[in-house]
Amino acid sequence: MISDVAILERIRNALAHHLKREAATILPQHSLRNDLGLNSVDTYELFFDLEDAFDLEIHDQDIQKLVTVSDLVGYVEKRVKPTVPRTTH
Repeated sequence: MISDVAILERIRNALAHHLKREAATILPQHSLRNDLGLNSVDTYELFFDLEDAFDLEIHDQDIQKLVTVSDLVGYVEKRVKPTVPRTTH
């Protein structure tokens, strides 16, 4: 299982690679478009890389909801963490 911190760091590192800047300068509250300057092509390339890195598919209908780094981290967390079934007594 991947930890929350590991997911954030992997996403920050992917963004840093795309943006050619230090990962430490990328904060969870940053907007992908407004703060980090990703255009639509950059965003799709990033999502493609994250799909490969986390072995998941980012659905087209979800893309509009992924506005900040934090949104992206939360989305990946939900998709890669196994859900624990609840037991009833």
